[in-house]
Amino acid sequence: MTDRSSLVSVAESLAGARVLVIGDAMLDRFVSGEVERISPEAPIPILRVGRETAMPGGAGNVVRNLEALGAKAVFIAVIGDDAAGRELKTALGDGIDARLIEDKDRPTSIKVRYVAGNQQMMRADWEAPTTLAPETGNAVIAAAETALAECDAVVLSDYAKGVLGEGRAGILIAKARAAGKPVIVDPKGDDFGPYRGADLITPNRKELELAAKTSARTDDAITNAAMGLIDAHGFGAVLVTRSADGMTLVAKDGKPLHLAAEAREVFDVSGAGDTVVACVAAAVAGGATLAATAALANVAAGIVVGKVGTAVAYTSEVVAALHHQDISDAEAKVRTVEEAADRIERWRRQGCRVGFTNGCFDLLHPGHVSLLRQSRAACDRLIVGLNSDQSVKRLKGAERPVQNEAARATVLASLATVDMVVIFSEDTPLELIGRLRPDVLVKGADYTIENVVGAELVQGWGGEVKLAKLEPGHSTTATIKRMGS
Repeated sequence: MTDRSSLVSVAESLAGARVLVIGDAMLDRFVSGEVERISPEAPIPILRVGRETAMPGGAGNVVRNLEALGAKAVFIAVIGDDAAGRELKTALGDGIDARLIEDKDRPTSIKVRYVAGNQQMMRADWEAPTTLAPETGNAVIAAAETALAECDAVVLSDYAKGVLGEGRAGILIAKARAAGKPVIVDPKGDDFGPYRGADLITPNRKELELAAKTSARTDDAITNAAMGLIDAHGFGAVLVTRSADGMTLVAKDGKPLHLAAEAREVFDVSGAGDTVVACVAAAVAGGATLAATAALANVAAGIVVGKVGTAVAYTSEVVAALHHQDISDAEAKVRTVEEAADRIERWRRQGCRVGFTNGCFDLLHPGHVSLLRQSRAACDRLIVGLNSDQSVKRLKGAERPVQNEAARATVLASLATVDMVVIFSEDTPLELIGRLRPDVLVKGADYTIENVVGAELVQGWGGEVKLAKLEPGHSTTATIKRMGS
C-alpha cells in the first residue's frame, strides 16, 4: 500500500503532465430550482427554476479535470456546426488546446439535468448519431497523429457517441503504442475488444460485469473478472471503480489492490469517472507507479462526489485531503475562486445561506471584528473577499498594505466567524460577487445600499443587501498614523 504522505509529491507533479484526450464531447446543462407544488395539469412536480449552468461534459469533463489538476490537455473531439457546439467551445475557454472537428451533419450532444434541492428529477438528452462520416473519422485520426508527439499519455474517453467507433479506438491505441505513449481508456458497452492493447482501462463495476459476462460483487470476483479481461484483450491493468466500495486495481503483474472509498458525503456522482481518468492519466504521464496512481485517483474521486454536478477536483484539494492533519484550519479556508464556487454549491445543497463581505483588512481591529461578526450573523456561511496586495496599493497608496495578502488571509481565516477567504486582484469585488452569487451581501453603514458594489447584482437574483453598524473610533489608516507618530 502506498503511504499517503508520499502521494503529495505525486499530486504536485501532475502540473508537468501533458495529456491527449480523444473522445465524445457533449454539453452538460444543469437546471436547478425548487419544487413547491404539483402541476394541476398532470401528477408531476413543477420546478421553479432558479439557475441554469452549462459546462463541457463527456470527454470535455476529463479535460476540465486535467486543467484543475494543473495538467495540460490537447482535446480532440467532434461537434456540430450549431449553437450547442459554439456554447461548448466557449465553456472550454481559451486556455484549453481544443482541436474540435466540426461536422455540419452531426448535432452536438446535449444532456440537460433538472435538479430540485438535492434531488435530480430528470435528464433529457439530445443525442448525436453513433457513426461518423468517413471524412470526419479520418480527420480525428489525422489530428491525433499530429498531437501524439506533443503529449506524454493518451486518454480515450468513450461515451458511445461515435468518435471512437468503427475501429478508430484500435487504430488510435496502435498509433499511441508505436509512439511509446501509454493509453488509458474509459470504456463503454459490453465489448472491450475494440480497446485491445490499452495500458489501463477504467470500467465501473457494472461495465466490468457486462464485459466479463459474470457477476462481480466481491473482491475476489472483481479480481477474477478483471484478470479475464486482461487475458482476453491484452490490457496492462484494470482499475475498477466501485462507487461506495472504493476501487480495485488489478494488474497483469502484481497483487490486486483494494482501496476503500474516500468520500465522507456523496452529493452527486455525475462525472466522477472522468475525474478518475484525468487523475490516472496525469499521474501515468508523470511516471507514477500504478499503485500510487490508483490511490491518488481514489482521493480525487472522493472529493468530486461531494460536489454538485459535473465537478472537478483541484490539486490543492487533493493535497489537503492527503495530509489534512498537517494543514491548519486557517490555511484550508483560503480558496481560489473556482474552489470557492464548488464549495458554495455544496453548502447550498446543505440548505445553507451564503453571505459575502469584502475589504483590505490590513491591520485587523475591533471595527473589522464587529463587521465580520454582524456579517456572519446574517448567514450560515460567510465568505470574505480580500483585496490583493496590488489592489490595496492602487486603492490606499504605495506604502500599503502593511501586511501582505498571505498574512492578511491567514489572520482572517483564523477567525471563527469566517468560513472562507478569497483573494481578488480587481479594485472592486464586482466580478467575484458575480461568480460566487452570495445570498447576502454585507457592508458597513458608511455606505448606502445604492452605493454598495454588487448590490444590484445580488438583489437581481433575489438576494439581500445589509448594512452593518460601525464601531466608532477604529480605522486602519488612523492606527498607522498613530504608529508613526
